[in-house]
Amino acid sequence: MTASGFVTDNFGSMVFDESTMRSKLPKETYKMMQASLHYGKRLDPETASVVANAMKDWAIEKGATHYTHWFQPMTGITAEKHDSFISPTSDGKVIMEFSGKELVRGEPDASSFPSGGLRATFEARGYTAWDPTSFAFIKDNTLYIPTAFCSYGGEALDQKTPLLRSMEALNKQAVRVIRLFGNITDTHIKTTVGPEQEYFLIDQTHYKQRPDLRFTGRTLFGAKAPKGQEMDDHYFGTLKPRVKAFMAELDNELWKLGVLAKTEHNEAAPAQHELAPIFTTTNIACDHNQVTMDLMQKIARKHGLVCLLHEKPFLGVNGSGKHNNWSMTTNSGVNLLEPGETPYENAQFLLFLVAVIKAVDEYQDLLRISVASAGNDHRLGAHEAPPAVVSMFLGDELAAILDAIECGGAYDAKDREMMRIGVHVLPKFPKDSTDRNRTSPFAFTGNKFEFRMLGSSASPASANIVINTAVAQVLKEFADILEAADDFEAALHELIRETITRHKRILFNGNGYDANWINDAESRGLSNYRTTPEALRHYLDEKNVKLFVENKVFSETELSARKEITEENYCKVINIEALTMIDMVRTAILPAVSAYKKTLTDACISAKQFCTESDLPYEEETLGLLAKYSSAAYHSLRALEHSMKEDQKPTASEALAAYCSDTILPLMEELRCEIDAMEPLIPKDVWPYPTYADILFYE
Repeated sequence: MTASGFVTDNFGSMVFDESTMRSKLPKETYKMMQASLHYGKRLDPETASVVANAMKDWAIEKGATHYTHWFQPMTGITAEKHDSFISPTSDGKVIMEFSGKELVRGEPDASSFPSGGLRATFEARGYTAWDPTSFAFIKDNTLYIPTAFCSYGGEALDQKTPLLRSMEALNKQAVRVIRLFGNITDTHIKTTVGPEQEYFLIDQTHYKQRPDLRFTGRTLFGAKAPKGQEMDDHYFGTLKPRVKAFMAELDNELWKLGVLAKTEHNEAAPAQHELAPIFTTTNIACDHNQVTMDLMQKIARKHGLVCLLHEKPFLGVNGSGKHNNWSMTTNSGVNLLEPGETPYENAQFLLFLVAVIKAVDEYQDLLRISVASAGNDHRLGAHEAPPAVVSMFLGDELAAILDAIECGGAYDAKDREMMRIGVHVLPKFPKDSTDRNRTSPFAFTGNKFEFRMLGSSASPASANIVINTAVAQVLKEFADILEAADDFEAALHELIRETITRHKRILFNGNGYDANWINDAESRGLSNYRTTPEALRHYLDEKNVKLFVENKVFSETELSARKEITEENYCKVINIEALTMIDMVRTAILPAVSAYKKTLTDACISAKQFCTESDLPYEEETLGLLAKYSSAAYHSLRALEHSMKEDQKPTASEALAAYCSDTILPLMEELRCEIDAMEPLIPKDVWPYPTYADILFYE
């Protein structure tokens, strides 16, 4: 079999997809599943039982012995509880069974999952509910059933539930808008996403020797290597054989699971890489990204490697993000962010474009909150990723079109007609009419927006919940205005023009890394929340609560819970990092420095019998520097230990998060600076941990 045939024959082979359903389900049942998949129609119990039985038979044929309701609690990772298909018979044997009830709903113990006060710890009941729009799949001899996860009272305890709600909110309002442009055939609009995943691969031996990597996912200490990424020789460079083998196996396993893994390459930093998939429906893309991260970590270990998904594993080189490519598509395949070639298409495109512009401007705080984490705080604004200020890039040509609409002037010098929606025919807008802007947090790239602020370890769901809901709200406002208008064309033109005028402050085509941009952004009134606690203070602002509640994505109670969960997680991460740092310094680094200081002291005493102090510049100077840095490090260590005492910490979650950010983190950075200054002064065989040079430049 050719390589091409192997890939096409194996793609989706472990997925209970539409092709498999067509061959395994009765015709009427398949039609009902189609309605559920594409239009969200509920399945009756009888149909669910037929689907469950067919799914079970198919899974057993593929070697599965267990099934699991696979869900995404607020822990930042996925969760699963495995049950076997076996059921006892009266003769002491077993048969393999799987009912419709078992498919549709599960009841895991939810007591240890974060709930943000939605439920008491002793109340263990939680429910998983099958998401039939995301295909079941087989991994590790287990049938995985993508599910939502909610509490006994119905509150969302996961990422999938609000994501599906946000997709439905946008669908409802976007359909209203396309009807205004005469589209009466399309019945459903979905958002699509292609999340590009960055990650590091390091040697497993080095990983095991670094407690900070094992406990926190990032290096808490480490002096810069003599070489970093300044030569740009790693970016798109030749893949190491081990890395190439890893990528080949990863692709193969992802393709079996229907994940559209497309592009892979070396990224800018040494040992850093990227995988980019083809677009698919948002909830499926989020599920696929979770599968991708899980397989990356498992497969890496088979090759003697460890996959690091932390946003900033190494100080001094680029961190890792997850670029969220977002668009809207009708059920007939029309991309609503594709400019088109006719006046009708131009006008519709421009309305959806300015809707996104308004949504990003009005809810820029929520977009920043959606990517907030302790890890991502190290990355945003660090001259390698977008700043913490949210802005949008449109490119020169599209910006010129919007300027012409706003002022009523001509867009093209050859065509002096006034720019008017529905009268003036826009020239065909090329997909790649302008260069990319990798410094922009929210960039238009031809027929989609690329939101670049997501952290590499995060679920894409949080960001897409905000984007979907914010755009849904603006589309609702637009539809309300246009549906009530006597003159649709005039109202449309004025609505687009007014939206551009009111929200053009969010548009910035320049260099987001330029320090002057931060001052410019603040003068425009754009928010700049540099840390997670600073951003989270605005989560429950009145306009944000209203947005989610009115669009039925979150209740106010659910929002409060998520704010508390995010704050608690932030504090726990900082706490673990600080304790790890203290342990490493006390038990390994300072003892190693002390031992080497004694070696130098003994060398000086011995040598002075035969020479003068002026003949000992290396020993004397190094000893002096180590004495200086080790003394400062010890004082910083003591200060950090004092800050970690419980009686020093506030009890309220918001105050504690601020304390972690404003007190503990600066002490950690101070201690790191002093330790890192000593590392180059100590022989490699004495320093207790692998260095950046060892870790980043492995063979």
